[in-house]
Amino acid sequence: MESAPAGEVGYHAQWSLRENPKFMSQLVTPQQVLEVLRPVQDPELRKSLVELNMIRHIQVAPGRVSFQLVLTTPACPLRQLIEEDCRRAVLQLPGIDQVDIVTTAETPQQKSLPQRQSVPGVRNIVAIASGKGGVGKSTVAVNVAVALAQTGARVGLLDADIYGPNDPLMLGVAQKQVVVANSPQGEVLTPVETYGVKLVSMAFLVTPAQPIIWRGPMLNGVIRQFLYQVQWGELDYLLVDLPPGTGDAQLTLAQAVPIAGAVIVTTPQTVALADARRGLEMFRQLGVPVLGVVENMSYFIPPDAPEKRYAIFGSGGGTQLAQSLGVPLLGQIPLELPVCAGGDGGTPVVVAHPELASAVALREVAGRIAARVSVLAMTSA
Repeated sequence: MESAPAGEVGYHAQWSLRENPKFMSQLVTPQQVLEVLRPVQDPELRKSLVELNMIRHIQVAPGRVSFQLVLTTPACPLRQLIEEDCRRAVLQLPGIDQVDIVTTAETPQQKSLPQRQSVPGVRNIVAIASGKGGVGKSTVAVNVAVALAQTGARVGLLDADIYGPNDPLMLGVAQKQVVVANSPQGEVLTPVETYGVKLVSMAFLVTPAQPIIWRGPMLNGVIRQFLYQVQWGELDYLLVDLPPGTGDAQLTLAQAVPIAGAVIVTTPQTVALADARRGLEMFRQLGVPVLGVVENMSYFIPPDAPEKRYAIFGSGGGTQLAQSLGVPLLGQIPLELPVCAGGDGGTPVVVAHPELASAVALREVAGRIAARVSVLAMTSA
């Protein structure tokens, strides 16, 4: 039998591979998958997913590649975009026509700070603050906590407004009580869990009508107790709902624990913005990163005309504040009647009416907070 010229054999071999993509895919290696994924970046961190070790457990089969994508937070707002970028990159490999991605998350640990005692098991502590009362700070804190828990994150909420604790009412557990147990470290509290959020509040320890008439040292003591003598377990985020202003509670928190960042809640009103600026500058002076500004009650949406918007408290104030101070605007939350009803009735709007504009905005705020925490933790590691 006459043998074919060497060049002709090479030509037929190449043609055979192109016509048989499944055979060709067997030539694809995990290393090749990593190489095509290397240009894909985390949009927040602006670094390669491969360099960040976010691509793991690559498996290659005829015509198919599967791998694990490990995000830095379960609440990643850009999850779908990252998955699409990964899938598009891998489909460039010859013979690959199916890409299976299993997406998980590992929340980074906020770095420790000198003379600050971390809370065991808690990866990130986030302060939710406001310069003045009446801006809906607790509404934001409660809904953000529940929204984070809905993504699969492990979340705790510490109601640090000792004089006016409202979080249990807003979460529908005002009649509950924390369990006090003895341990080698002394008395330990077991938080109340609802909507996937572990909650501790002074409201669980006093009667509803009982006023808290304390000076600063006693307030400092109970906040430290809520931090260190509570069985928080493993948490990705511990949100601390602070009282309004720039007083003892803020100082105690900033001096006791390493804080991943602070969120400032305001309304568009000029007087609220002035106080919000003071609150923001306070955290900066204490060395606490500011994650951004949330503008609450940005506009009113009437229930009988959901297409209309009424800027009853002014407009653009939160944007101007964020721009002037060089921090992100994390979101603008509209005022809707179900938000108020949910707070009074104990069912947060992100649970009761997840389709409403306010609920959508609150979930977006939760995602942006989580993303900012991850960025700060990863860049400071």
